[in-house]
Amino acid sequence: MPSDQSTWLIAVPQDGDSEGLLQEIAPKLLQQSKANSVAQLAIPSFKIGTLDGLISLSEDLPKQESFFTTTVAKTVDTLRNLVNNDPSKLNQHILVNEQPVDNYIMHDWKWNEGRYGVQRGLRELVDALNKEMSSIDNFMKAKLQNYNLVKGSLVQMQRKKTGNLSLRSLVDVVSKDDFIQDSEYMETLLVAVPKAIVKDWNSKYERLSSMVVPRSSKSIASDDEYTLFGVVVFRRVHDEFVQKCRENKFIVRDFVYSEEEFAKQREELANADTTEKELWTELLRSSRTNFSESIQILVHLKVIRLFVESVLRYGLPANYTGIVVKPDPKSAKKTFGLLQTQFSYLRPRSNSNRAAKGPRGEGDEFVGEYQTLMEQDFFDFVMFEVPWIVY
Repeated sequence: MPSDQSTWLIAVPQDGDSEGLLQEIAPKLLQQSKANSVAQLAIPSFKIGTLDGLISLSEDLPKQESFFTTTVAKTVDTLRNLVNNDPSKLNQHILVNEQPVDNYIMHDWKWNEGRYGVQRGLRELVDALNKEMSSIDNFMKAKLQNYNLVKGSLVQMQRKKTGNLSLRSLVDVVSKDDFIQDSEYMETLLVAVPKAIVKDWNSKYERLSSMVVPRSSKSIASDDEYTLFGVVVFRRVHDEFVQKCRENKFIVRDFVYSEEEFAKQREELANADTTEKELWTELLRSSRTNFSESIQILVHLKVIRLFVESVLRYGLPANYTGIVVKPDPKSAKKTFGLLQTQFSYLRPRSNSNRAAKGPRGEGDEFVGEYQTLMEQDFFDFVMFEVPWIVY
């Protein structure tokens, strides 16, 4: 049973049993559920090559398909993170040529002959698709890594501006007037005092060590947890005063007032913020473009796989009719059952040794070597899925 969260690509032999397939099956699917959608899927006539080549492709294509699907999924995750998991915003960016994915697959998909001419061999086409998807994957990895580095640096800078007064940056908290200036012997220390023991600070700070300037304690700022005090001490008792504060659970902030350093930090933060916004915009644009490209590449690969598996299963002539079905998730099981009934006439062809008849016209002599592979088919028709983008 295929997933009820995917669009189904189906191929069957184009013979007397399947002429006018779309006209025949569409009313049945719509009668089964009005939410079902069905459309024609044009499968090109590729150059077949040898049976060995098709078998080799059949073994390799699942690995390529998995890589392609993962690349699409990573691009969607990048977009989702960029828009903060907002489904409505994500929906604006997961487009194929500026249209919804459903429209592309159900109505506008066609083989891109300009980029992937069918006169080329199947292996060459797969290699071309893989080269393009690998390029997208590497490009997105580099862009995402670059953005994450800048974003991480910005977050780290911003984090210094948050938190309580025992942790956060004090650049925007204190001013020049809070400090004693140009004294060779004295300095102003900043002490974060838990609010529950502010009374202790007021009664103790002058006696924590010798050479603390009396009545020099000054409240500078306060939050829910701490009050920040400035206190003047002689430089020679700096270490002793810090130790005594620690013993009394008063937190001395390691801070030196410097207009130049403050200006530098503010400039670095502004630059990081600007750079992050620019890279965010660039990454969003790249992700949007590469999502469109990667979906198209994925569908092209799946169509090649439809063709290869159809040749291996049904043999020659290599003329196949394709349909694409978007099932109603509520009745996907019944929809699949209807398809099984519709294509039950293919059962002898898909489950017998006729499936091993190759493109060169060979018959039973190939059954022994490839029978295990041929018996891996699960349905009477060839089908592969394009997963939906789940919001």
